[in-house]
Amino acid sequence: MTEPTPSAPPESADFTPQTVLKRDVFSETWLGHAPGNPADKRVLRRLDRVPWYARPVSAALARREVRGLAAVGGIDGCPTLIRADAQGLLRDWAAGTPLHLARPDQRTWYDDAKRILREMRRRGVTHNDIAKPQNWLMTPDGRAAVIDFQLASVHRRRGLWFRLKAREDLRHLLKQKRNFARHLLTPAEWRMLRRKSLPTQIWMATGKRAYKFVTRRIMHWSDSEGDENRIARDGPAIRATLDEIPGVGAVVLCPFSLPGRTVGIYAFVETDRTAGEIEAALGDAERPDLLQAVARLPRDVDGAPRTELLHLVASNRLDELAQLVGADPDLAAQMQPIIDARLNLTDRVLRK
Repeated sequence: MTEPTPSAPPESADFTPQTVLKRDVFSETWLGHAPGNPADKRVLRRLDRVPWYARPVSAALARREVRGLAAVGGIDGCPTLIRADAQGLLRDWAAGTPLHLARPDQRTWYDDAKRILREMRRRGVTHNDIAKPQNWLMTPDGRAAVIDFQLASVHRRRGLWFRLKAREDLRHLLKQKRNFARHLLTPAEWRMLRRKSLPTQIWMATGKRAYKFVTRRIMHWSDSEGDENRIARDGPAIRATLDEIPGVGAVVLCPFSLPGRTVGIYAFVETDRTAGEIEAALGDAERPDLLQAVARLPRDVDGAPRTELLHLVASNRLDELAQLVGADPDLAAQMQPIIDARLNLTDRVLRK
């Protein structure tokens, strides 16, 4: 079943939308730029299309983000809030490579990341979501930056609760350091990694277990990735049916995270027909969960489809895709229409 492509927000005096980055029940995130200045990139977390049942939580997250961004304004490496209104939150674009792709192994990056945490702490701000490597960036000049302040807290008093949260921010940064630059950890940092705070121990024993049960057992989401065997099990029949439809060229099947199931099948179909026409021609035959019609698939020098690029589109891993196509303007231009028309906008990954 093909999902409708999200409609772009209207152009405003401070934002020209370009590409939707992700969508979930709480918001829709758009990349764009200042009108008339494509070099001034901006990000809009759109809130005016949130379904009614998610609005209370969405509004609460937005309020936290606004407070957090306002408090860290001016800190080098933190986003700058441009406006917040009924449409959503507009901020500047943080240029950089996510930590899990950059994998910094030099002390300078980690020292700069600690500098950001120190400056946030001076302003009474804790991020509370630094465990996700996607929220850390390495900028083009090798410095640190942090994004996504939806869970941030601004503390009026720097009491015990603030100190515990600030300690957890630092400990989670050290976990990133352990993952990508173990050789740089000091004995004191190793000791800190081994000593979880009491609230963290309570969360690990109670709340996190409930969270994992809902996201992994019920929704089949996790922080790891795998495609189980659905492509191998159902893919041949789907491919054979698509191959028999007139006007269909190459077909590439990719796995993606599907709420309520372990994995979905995303089909890229090279054709000059519309996706609706292809789906109508499938009739009652087994079909993919998402089907995207593509005028021309990216191909390598031997003419084979670039499946590694299409896998990244299907799973909405645009940061990794940008790393692969960034040095090839022609390939980037060919991929852009495919990216813009993609049907999976979640940032969830697949359950093993």
